[in-house]
Amino acid sequence: MNNRLESLRIFYTAAAAANFREAAQRLAVSPQVVTRAVRELEDELGESLFHRSTRGVRLTDFGAALAERARVAVGGVDQLFQRIDRRTLSQHAGTVRVAAPGVLGRQHIPRMLAPMLTEHPGLVLDLRLSNRLADVVGEKIDVGVRVGPLRDSRFVAKPLGTMSLYTVAAPSLLARVGAPASVAELEKQPLTALIDPNSGRPYTWDFSRDRKFTPATPVFVTDDHDAECAAVVAGLAFGQIVAPLADPWIASGQLVRVLERHDPTPWPVYVYRVQRSPVPARVRLVYDALIEVLR
Repeated sequence: MNNRLESLRIFYTAAAAANFREAAQRLAVSPQVVTRAVRELEDELGESLFHRSTRGVRLTDFGAALAERARVAVGGVDQLFQRIDRRTLSQHAGTVRVAAPGVLGRQHIPRMLAPMLTEHPGLVLDLRLSNRLADVVGEKIDVGVRVGPLRDSRFVAKPLGTMSLYTVAAPSLLARVGAPASVAELEKQPLTALIDPNSGRPYTWDFSRDRKFTPATPVFVTDDHDAECAAVVAGLAFGQIVAPLADPWIASGQLVRVLERHDPTPWPVYVYRVQRSPVPARVRLVYDALIEVLR
């Protein structure tokens, strides 16, 4: 028998059984297979593994020591393949790395996926938050959430809907400078500027009918959505804030929407995964769960 691992497996089973016939039954092979495997192993090692007599077989001292080492070796290999066999959906242990923008990932995704993670012990969510476009290969991303256009043939993507963008201000600022009546009038007011991490330049402010401008003299500049929203809530400036951040403040009256008729077309939202085959069950589970909770 040329497969040393299989020879050790047969030997270890024979060592734990009453005789070679019982070992053959456990392995679903013929007794001759067991006998041949043990003999070939003895020839290769140059040691007898069993004392043979008319009353049966009994391990030699060398055989007993080898049986323990074979148990560890065979058990370790079996455990290794048990852990990486993901062909059934019942096995989800392992890490899934998810890339998401901070506006969704800081609170929404951990809170919404918590029940699923509780139901699957051993499943680890590695959540990487950034507003820049993820390097899915270099960062070993399994699943991603993207707000905005998605043009990459490497991805399997599911559109979930859209995310609105509101122009807002605090009541204290509106009391001080008044509500702008037009986009041109808004440009003259104190504004925030949000830095695009992909380009290093401020995002443009977008409006309906493809109108846009970049704040020329912003009073507050940041690369973080939450910091921008906090500055606007504090009454420092007008800002264009994504709906998930703005909605609670609007509902509480601490932010007021302005120029609503000029709101831009909402951004598309996607959940995507890299086109790899086969898809591990844990990756498919998280992918499907994100689609469900973010929809």
